[in-house]
Order: sequence, then structure tokens, then C-alpha cells
Amino acid sequence: MSTIKNVALETATLVERDQKYLWHPYTQHKTAALPIAIAKGEGALLWDENGKEYIDAIASWWVNPYGHSNRFIADAIYKQLTTLEHVLFGGFTHEPAVLVAEKLMEILPKNQQKIFFSDNGSTAVEVAIKVALQYFFNKGEKRTTIIAFENAFHGDTFGAMAASGISFFVEAFEGMFIDVVRIPVPVKGHEQESYDALQNVINTKNCAAFIFEPLVLGAAGMVMYEPKSLEVLMQICKENQVFNIADEVMTGFGKTGRNFATDYVTNKPDMMCLSKALTGGTIPMAITTFTQDLYDAFYDDDINKALFHGHTFTANPTGCAAALASLTLLQTDEMQSNIVRIHDNHKVFEKRIKNHPKIVTTRILGTIIALEVVTDGAASYYGSLRNKLYDFFIANGVVLRPVGNIVYVLPPYVISDEQLQKVYQVIENALEIV
Repeated sequence: MSTIKNVALETATLVERDQKYLWHPYTQHKTAALPIAIAKGEGALLWDENGKEYIDAIASWWVNPYGHSNRFIADAIYKQLTTLEHVLFGGFTHEPAVLVAEKLMEILPKNQQKIFFSDNGSTAVEVAIKVALQYFFNKGEKRTTIIAFENAFHGDTFGAMAASGISFFVEAFEGMFIDVVRIPVPVKGHEQESYDALQNVINTKNCAAFIFEPLVLGAAGMVMYEPKSLEVLMQICKENQVFNIADEVMTGFGKTGRNFATDYVTNKPDMMCLSKALTGGTIPMAITTFTQDLYDAFYDDDINKALFHGHTFTANPTGCAAALASLTLLQTDEMQSNIVRIHDNHKVFEKRIKNHPKIVTTRILGTIIALEVVTDGAASYYGSLRNKLYDFFIANGVVLRPVGNIVYVLPPYVISDEQLQKVYQVIENALEIV
């Protein structure tokens, strides 16, 4: 019997075996197409189990800036695995964690002095929100409201989800969240509306923190706004002792053209949430960073004022080794020049495409380019236009995941000019069929 079962498994495709047990994220399995079984990756390329080649033009949800199967990161992981793969971080420490902290301090804003490890972007946000709320609790002050942008996305855990504003991600859980008030994004021409809304919330609620995706709202469709607008919002919060939380899970580590999107502003956040590219797409890990003042509010003889938050794999040494290698790569001249090169390629493409009759607007920041495609009506996040575009891209060997009618490119920094040109050409070809 076991032999028959093993033969059946060997003859089934990977996709068929997947369908028997696996539940995929953000997927309605009754209507979704079958997943593509990826067998290997290298650089900006992926190959499926049938040998078809794809250009990964979104760095696999923005986590692989240094490319797939990066040998430098892999060697660092292997070396760490043969020394110390994991040890609990409660009551213990280890060199990889210390080295990551020291390396991060070289590029973080100078006001960031403490780092807290967790395991993904949602939990990095969760930690920040909990710290903001508990800070005031520890001080004997009641502040329970978090401010966030409309249509923001900060993650899937309950605190992060509460701060998120994309309706279908959260509607099943309405009425179960912490108090969050949303304000408009200060896009061009609507800056004052955002400023006024923020000031009104602060005047009428007991606000603990303002959490924001700096300069680019990723899951909202790469919605972009100017640094000077963020500067004003952060200053309003600063003047009212409301903490600024920069969710740099997507924007961090070079994607906007600088190490962090908040490097474009003079005001610096009180907390920063980091993940995704932190380990170069190899091992799940996240970090939340804090000012000394925030840390000091938890430093007390009273045990109840401690931050009672942790994860089994907190500061996993192997993940730290990957993060350290990734940070080292980010700071190389090669990667910094690649970031500039991608931006320059985007600018040339934008000039060529922006007057296309099927394009409404274009926008660029660093290695990100986003194109708004003409629609007959409102564009659904997972609507027919989005699906038609996605299917066309996949059929033509390019991994792009449109957000409604927004097509964006956010590639690995190691992508070649030739590969980028293919991505651009496939996008242009797609516009002819929509």
C-alpha cells in the first residue's frame, strides 16, 4: 500500500500535490487559478517546474533586493548554522544579534537607539503599537487612539490590521479593534485636508501615535506623497507629544532611493518598523526600533512596566546572519549604483509611456515605478482588469501583481538592463489588450 502511495506522489505534479493540503494567502481558492510551482531562482529570475523562466519584477513581494539564491547571504547562513542555529533570547544574547544592532545603527536615524526583534512586518507594527499604548499607561496617562492613513496597509495581526484601511482585509473583524482614526493621504492638491484632519483628531481624541507608510502606500497601489507633506504631519504630532511610527517594512533598505524613506525628511520618527528586505528574502525576521525615551519608560523597578512581548524565534542567530549579510550588501558601491541605475531606467520608460492613451498617471520614487491604467469604471482590487493584466504578464514570463488598475515595478537591485527592458516591453504589450 505504501509503495502505491509513493508512486502516486511521484507521478503527481507539484501543483496537484499542493492542492491537496495547502492554503495560500490572499486567495479565494474556489475561483483563483492554480498556483505556479517554482523550482529554483537565481538573480532576478525564477523557473517553474516545467522549466519556464520568469523575471521577478516585484522582488517576490519586495523582499529579495539582492536577487534569488544570493551566494553571499547563503554562505553567511551556512556558516552560522554550523556554529549556533538558535538560542532563546529571553535571558540570553549572542554575537549575531549584537552585530545586526551595531550595523543598523550605522544607517538608522541618530535618534533610534534600541531595537526589538520579531519575525515579520505585521509583528513589527504590532510591537510599535503596543509600545505606544503602554508608554502612556506606564506614565499613568490614558491615551488609546492610533492615527493612520486611509487605505493604509500595516499587516494582518490584530493591531496591525486595525491600523489598516483597505476594507476587504478587515471587514470581517469590524468592531473588534483598538481605536483607530484615519486621515486622508496628503497627495498633491489635498495636503491641507490631511493636515487639518490630523490636528482635529489630536484635538478631540486621546492620541498615542500616528503610524504611516512614509512617502509610498504600497498595498494601496503605490500611492505617493511628498516629503514636505510628511514633514508637516510629523511636526504636528511632535508638537502634541503624539509618537510618529514609520512603517518602513516595504520602503526600507533602499527601495525609495535612500536607505529609508524617512531619510527624505528632517523630522525623525520615534519608532520604525523593518522587515521584508531585512534578510534579503531568506529567513523571516523583523525589527522595531525605538528612541531612548521610549525604552526608558519601560525601564523600572516595577516588573509590570516591562514590555511583555516576545516570539520563540526572537533574534534567531541564523536570521541575524542573513540580516547582517544583507546590510553589508546594501552598503556596497555596486548595490547603491544599481539602485540609481534602476531609477534612471524607470525615468526613461516613464517618458516613453506617460502619454500612452491607456495610461492615466505615472509616478516614480527610487526603484519603484507605478502606472495607473485607464478603466471603464471603479477598479476592483482583484477585479477583471487586474486579473487580465496579471495573466498576461505571467504568460509572457514576467512576475507583476497589479493592485486594481495600478501596475507597478519594484525589482531586485540585481536586475539587468536587458531584463528591465523586457519588463517594460511586456507592460506596453499588455496595454494593447486592455
